[in-house]
Amino acid sequence: MSATPEPVGTLEVALAHARRLLQEDPSAAAEQATEILKAVPGHPMAQLLLGVARRSSGAFAGAIEVLTALTQQQPRWAAAHFELGLAFGANRQGDQAVMALRRAVELKPDLPDAWRTLADHLTAAGDAEGADRAYAQHIRYSTRDPQLLEAGVALAENRISAAEALLREHLKRHPTDVSAIRMFAEVAARLGRYAEAEVLLERGLELAPSFLGARHNYAYVLHRQNKLAKSLEQLERLLAGDPRNPSYRNLLAAVLARAGEYERALQIYAEVVKEYPSNAKVWMSYGHALKTAGQQGECVATYRRAIELMPQLGEAYWSLANLKTFRFGEQDVVAMQEQLRRADLSMEDRFHFHFSLGKAFEDARDYAKSFEHYDQGNRLRREMVQYDADENSQQMRRSKQLLTREFFAERQDWGSPAPDPIFIVGLPRAGSTLLEQILSSHPLVEGTMELPDIIDMARSLGGGRARGGDSKYPEILAQLSAVELRALGDQYIANTRIQRKTDAPFFIDKMPNNFAHIGLIQLILPRAKIIDARRHPLGCCFSGFKQHFARGQHFTYGLDDIGRYYRDYVELMAHFDAVLPGRVHRVIYESMVADTEMEVRRLLDYCGLPFDERCLRFYENERAVRTASSEQVRQPIYRDGVDHWQHFEPWLEPLKRALGPVLEAYPNVPEILVTRQ
Repeated sequence: MSATPEPVGTLEVALAHARRLLQEDPSAAAEQATEILKAVPGHPMAQLLLGVARRSSGAFAGAIEVLTALTQQQPRWAAAHFELGLAFGANRQGDQAVMALRRAVELKPDLPDAWRTLADHLTAAGDAEGADRAYAQHIRYSTRDPQLLEAGVALAENRISAAEALLREHLKRHPTDVSAIRMFAEVAARLGRYAEAEVLLERGLELAPSFLGARHNYAYVLHRQNKLAKSLEQLERLLAGDPRNPSYRNLLAAVLARAGEYERALQIYAEVVKEYPSNAKVWMSYGHALKTAGQQGECVATYRRAIELMPQLGEAYWSLANLKTFRFGEQDVVAMQEQLRRADLSMEDRFHFHFSLGKAFEDARDYAKSFEHYDQGNRLRREMVQYDADENSQQMRRSKQLLTREFFAERQDWGSPAPDPIFIVGLPRAGSTLLEQILSSHPLVEGTMELPDIIDMARSLGGGRARGGDSKYPEILAQLSAVELRALGDQYIANTRIQRKTDAPFFIDKMPNNFAHIGLIQLILPRAKIIDARRHPLGCCFSGFKQHFARGQHFTYGLDDIGRYYRDYVELMAHFDAVLPGRVHRVIYESMVADTEMEVRRLLDYCGLPFDERCLRFYENERAVRTASSEQVRQPIYRDGVDHWQHFEPWLEPLKRALGPVLEAYPNVPEILVTRQ
């Protein structure tokens, strides 16, 4: 029951009483503010208090009405714009909330809560860079400590090394300063050192369990490390206290999608596009989720909506191209070419348009123009990534030197006895998604996704890096005991449990790059199955060259790089064939296309599974598929792509040179690689 509003009395007393009531009884505070406005119509502070009280009591539309009028009367009052932004956010009008919050911090930059709320909305709207800047400004203005303030400024200006040095020095003197701990975790996360950020945030939350900003950061770094169950646990705690927070809900949708909970993720994304209807990146994210769930019609419509809102968004066009079965119209081609003529087009949008036009001209059978655009897109992308082909070759040689027949014999059956995983390895675009779809059509096998767990484990064992001269991996494997290897295998089974939605006894991990970690897999999961998906080197490598990958696979952005990578892969797999004979089952893509039933029977025999007709009708399987081939594997066997690379052969000489004897010997292994063991 609402408290009876006191007589207005003096204005200052009445306003002070309304402020006190806000904490205890927002409805009573609204009544008090209304009484003040009867006595003093249009009083700014009374209007502000009325708006805040209405929002706090759940009357969001009424709050927006009052605060909109107030910002019109007092256009330079930052607090009014901030409160209007909060009211819009509470009413799930995200676009309007962002506009109001931007105006608030423009008028008064030292509003840390406004920066934090703006960052939450920008995160939900898919503007990661804008969100990072806003979070950095929140940190900057949240502290009054001179050294922390300096570190906050450095973070806001993206001077990461300077921020790191200042925070290290500060934490030596003040090791329990939770604000500094959170800032240091932010630095670690920006540098991709998520394990370090996780430890820091755990310490911060031990000291201050109610520090919501730190808990949100903690959920995020857990997500980035694929610790999905723990991330969900943190998000549930956060959402219990603030169920409307857009940043929490956006992260929840991302975690759910990664965990295979597509229905729940789609519900959240559908809500988000209602809140940010004019934000193109929100529509694009929704489209990605629809694509994975197999809803192609709706998916195309959402990508089209993103393009309407932001015609220069190259990624939206590439998202359409990446459906593989989609065909651009003539108007699409003209629109993309017009965008490429813009001088202000970002590098990211530019390379996405080149990849998209490569696909468009390939479908139109104008292979010269197609290759020109693929080549330009790859050149631009190569400038943005770090990849060293020599380092990759050296890593392969290190693995061969350590992982000998004797090494494995000494550690036979040391790992976890779990037989559950079926690893599909190889290069991207080699037919691994087809194999996954075939196997997951068997009632005893569940398909999941390209799980990062093995690579994350290798990185952790290597001291933060899975490869390179300063990585301890793979040599660290020689130091692990039987107990430690068993624990790592059990850890893998436990961590991937969240991906398993059925009671099928076997599940698939189709991360292709796991071929580099077959030694680790053999040591920790000796009963797991390993399938090598292999495709003609020119078909496989050129298909990778045409593909823009959302993350990773940096070796694909140059014909020489990808040719050398394929050659290293063949050499390493030949080594494992020699030291672990019969351990890996190889499927040649062209053989699968030529005689599907025979290859499927061979595959099922290797996995110890009875033949099932459903594996031949894999295209009827309605499971979600999270790779570039998602639409192709929903059709009968894809025969047209086997020799498609031949249309581009005039431009593939650099690839042929890089492949060397591997190309001539395919599908066999060149003698020179066999004798190198």
